[in-house]
Amino acid sequence: MAANFFSNKARAAAAASGTSKQKPTDGKEEQGRQQPWVEKYRPKTLDDVAAQDHTTKVLRRTLQASNLPHMLFYGPPGTGKTSTILALAKSLFGPTLYRSRILELNASDERGIGIVRDKIKNFARAQLSHSTGMGAEYLAKYPCPPFKIIILDEADSMTQDAQSALRRTMEQYSRITRFCLVCNYVTRIIEPLASRCSKFRFKALDNTAAGDRLVQIAKLETLRLEEGVVDKLISCSEGDLRRAITYLQSAAKLVGAGRVEKKDDDEDTEMADGSSELITVRTIEEIAGVVPESVLDDLTRALQPMKVGSSYDAVSKVVTDIIADGWSASQLLLQLYRRMIYNDAIPDIQKNKIVTVFSEMDRRLVDGADEHLTILDVALKLSGILGGA
Repeated sequence: MAANFFSNKARAAAAASGTSKQKPTDGKEEQGRQQPWVEKYRPKTLDDVAAQDHTTKVLRRTLQASNLPHMLFYGPPGTGKTSTILALAKSLFGPTLYRSRILELNASDERGIGIVRDKIKNFARAQLSHSTGMGAEYLAKYPCPPFKIIILDEADSMTQDAQSALRRTMEQYSRITRFCLVCNYVTRIIEPLASRCSKFRFKALDNTAAGDRLVQIAKLETLRLEEGVVDKLISCSEGDLRRAITYLQSAAKLVGAGRVEKKDDDEDTEMADGSSELITVRTIEEIAGVVPESVLDDLTRALQPMKVGSSYDAVSKVVTDIIADGWSASQLLLQLYRRMIYNDAIPDIQKNKIVTVFSEMDRRLVDGADEHLTILDVALKLSGILGGA
């Protein structure tokens, strides 16, 4: 069998026999199944954007007037900034003019001063393609205003020189070009650039809006969710809907991975059988890398000061088990921090010292310190603080 696997001829024959048995499917349907759910369920219109009511309300009025200012979208990741501007652009220009009127650049592209002087400036000063060739029905549905839109995603990663060079371009070609800057940290955008834009703050999604969206996706994908799965997705993603949807897709693939695939041509029956698996809270915790509460309970008990002797042996044993199980030190410290800070039984004076310890250890992990020694050091210091040291 191993010889057949490493034989190119045998693999080619097997691939040919497999493709000959496959049932021909619609190209769009196949592409939809292979697409990540984050892209598959990305909002198509402003009405689909969740929980950003103030921003979408202002943009709808702007859409009716068909006149946009330069815009600056900022807020935490996964809150719908890029989705909102893309939905707005599609509502303005429609599918025909969208590609010729929109230039989208991400941080993955080169974002130095050369790109601003070359690619961005050339697109900004290019004359508009006339929309007179569009039918009356198309123009009635899409406003098609006489300007282009340049979307600079993750603009806070641009260099200072590139942002400075962008100022003149925004002013010079504002008649036919609008800019939309998307970033996580508005303080990293230079003030002369920010003052030229209308600012829109995107807040982290509340539990209701994110939960409704996740439930909707689960219904469309015919998933069976255990009670509490949606709440666990929201808590693990910390307001990042993109991360929550990714966790949900990973969980769907995980519970469907162990099923026995049918060899007949009834593909719909196969998909229905795969969706009958139940997604549990523990499945989400495993995918998100959340440390189980039982592990935290063991560590918390080991931290308690002993009447006689030192707590080192108990703490060392628990920490060694944690490292052996492969739990993330950053995730463990985050959950342990929340457990300590929100514990009303711990006096405030001790919480003050505990916060200092966690901040120091977080810095060490960022600098690349050994996880085993870091967790052990944190645990022993916390044990000393709780013991009144």
